[in-house]
Amino acid sequence: MSTRRVVVTGLGALTPLANDFPGTWERLLRGESGIGPITAFDCTGYDCRIAGEVRNFDPASGFKNPKDVRRTDRYTHLAMGAAAEAWKDCGLQEGSFDADRAGVLVGSGIGGLRTLEEQHSILRDRGPKKVSPFMIPMMINNIASGHISMQYGLRGPNFAIVSACATASHSIGEGWRLIREEEADIIVAGGSEAAVVGLGLSGFAAMKALSTRNEEPTKASRPFDKNRDGFVLSEGAGVIVLEELNHAKKRGAKIYGEVAGYGATADAHHLTAPAPEGAGAARAMRIALQHAQLRPDQVGYINAHGTSTPQGDICETQAIKSVLGNHAKKTTVSSTKSHLGHLLGAAGSVEMAICLKALETGILPPTINLDEPDPECDLDYIPHKPREKKVDVVMNNSFGFGGHNACLVAKRLV
Repeated sequence: MSTRRVVVTGLGALTPLANDFPGTWERLLRGESGIGPITAFDCTGYDCRIAGEVRNFDPASGFKNPKDVRRTDRYTHLAMGAAAEAWKDCGLQEGSFDADRAGVLVGSGIGGLRTLEEQHSILRDRGPKKVSPFMIPMMINNIASGHISMQYGLRGPNFAIVSACATASHSIGEGWRLIREEEADIIVAGGSEAAVVGLGLSGFAAMKALSTRNEEPTKASRPFDKNRDGFVLSEGAGVIVLEELNHAKKRGAKIYGEVAGYGATADAHHLTAPAPEGAGAARAMRIALQHAQLRPDQVGYINAHGTSTPQGDICETQAIKSVLGNHAKKTTVSSTKSHLGHLLGAAGSVEMAICLKALETGILPPTINLDEPDPECDLDYIPHKPREKKVDVVMNNSFGFGGHNACLVAKRLV
């Protein structure tokens, strides 16, 4: 096994709470929710009329060429904004690194859904000759990764993983693997999603996956609570910069923590439902700990996938107990989707940034809206208020439709 170590030197996020990562973190610790009535379109007649929207965001803020805004979908706008923040945070300067060994893995669960919706309407109403020549590059899931590489001149590995809500965590994990296997020294990794459009909302609603607590939007996302009724659809992006340890040290970079382990498995069970007792998730968690050469009783904090779905929250709780054994009741767990809603393919990278900030600060974000815990969800979910607790090892879980499971383990750098 490679001895190369991978650290995180840059964080960036656009979320329903704030248009940067520090603002998101501050509002998390205040126990605030970013969920509200949908403003992007008229959702009269929809069963679900709430979502987590990124508000007051300038789509040109992440681009060097403002013309690129018109040629890209909102999911790419969000990805470019988060990437710009992460790149600035990491402090890398043009010409100071080998661009052939710097890559990008930024994916999306759905991609340019707004573009697809808009261009289909144009095709239907105005005919095929009016469809935009930019439709395909605007819509495809890999284009955000391509734009980031072009903007920063990163010529190393570049591809986009699509694994639903596990997309961003898989992107980080595969970036970790590329650096460890000496294919790269730097990887910009994460995910972006902009599916708060009519087609996205109606599709998830038709599956009965969404909360319909329309009159109380800030209380709609309630992971592990007895009265949860589904997840809340959100948009946003999260991007982190992964770097080989010695490469980061030589340039005096700030290091948030070390990505020490990564596990990826499949349930091979059902299109949308998790495997019984979270078996696939548990295997991913075990693999991540094995890669990290850490014991289950060393895990101090878990950022749970915790989507606020009746079955999913129970299965994840069972998986955690299966992996951690007696230590499960001593470990602190929270779901920041209670604040943010579900960012789908961007969730894992935003939550990884949160895990790294928890390592750095010794403050663990809470699970809000946990008013009446489900008896089958019986772990310490940090209800309502943040908790001061120094932890040395954190775990980040992400699970996607199709049975895709990803687990990342990070630790304090020593």
